[in-house]
Amino acid sequence: MKLIYNNPKIKSRRQQLRKNQTDCESLLWKVLRNKQCNDYKFLRQYSVGYYILDFYCPELRLAIELDGGQHADEQKEYDQERTAYLLANDIRELRFWNNEVIENIDGIYDKILEYCPKN
Repeated sequence: MKLIYNNPKIKSRRQQLRKNQTDCESLLWKVLRNKQCNDYKFLRQYSVGYYILDFYCPELRLAIELDGGQHADEQKEYDQERTAYLLANDIRELRFWNNEVIENIDGIYDKILEYCPKN
């Protein structure tokens, strides 16, 4: 079986991304960490295949991605390929714009909770 989760070949890149997280990632991490979403554990900078996910909950098979302005045009095709790859591996994906996180973190948290059924 091919290893698709946390590929060791890109471990140093995942670590680098964790150390240099954006302000938006830091803000969202504050509400995701320590099982604050109905007791589900989220991980930061988790890889599936060669894609590094901003946040991932293995139990729910749920990825959360934060997008800056570059995703509107420059990375649109890449994002579509990634979404298709995740769906093919039975992983749902939620995407939020960075400005949404900054302006409405409570609303983002509520939206994420919709995908986290109470145990």
